[in-house]
Amino acid sequence: MTYRCLLTSCYHNLHIMGFSCYPAFYWLSNEEFLHVKPGKGAAFVRTKIRNYVTGNTVEKTFRAGASVGEADVVKETKQYTYKDGGQFVFMDMSTYEESRLNESDLGDKKMWLKEGLECEVLSWNGRVIDVEFPISTTYKVVEAEIGVKGDTVQGGSKPVTIETGATVYVPFFVNAGDDIVVDTRTASYMSRA
Repeated sequence: MTYRCLLTSCYHNLHIMGFSCYPAFYWLSNEEFLHVKPGKGAAFVRTKIRNYVTGNTVEKTFRAGASVGEADVVKETKQYTYKDGGQFVFMDMSTYEESRLNESDLGDKKMWLKEGLECEVLSWNGRVIDVEFPISTTYKVVEAEIGVKGDTVQGGSKPVTIETGATVYVPFFVNAGDDIVVDTRTASYMSRA
């Protein structure tokens, strides 16, 4: 297996790296990146990386200038069209071909899928390893408790259900029927739409 190499002094956040330290390749996403130059000693790069296979996140330190393999991953823009049984149907935006992903391919991320949502599908050797959603997405609130007058003084929050069935905590002034913007990475309320 061949893959391109990156210098740790050149790469930035969100590169996908491949390590062959073990019999199986581990594909990791660089979640955080920090270049450290101490007063004494050599510079180093501290990263937080996520394993695509297991989902575990670990911190790893590299020497500055060390080469790290970049995985040969295909990233395609696809639009979610509908759900067919236990499969989710996506349409390739360039060729208009349909492809299907199982619930296991999406994991917990399926709670953010709504019809017409464009997302990035990452695959390696024909196997889907991740699906990336837009960071901020607009959803309609379908179920919300009614806020009582005076509840907003302390700036609390309440759980609401959005159109996909996911639960998001929002300020008390948000009601059923409102459109809200949600950060899909953290499942947190951002603003009204």
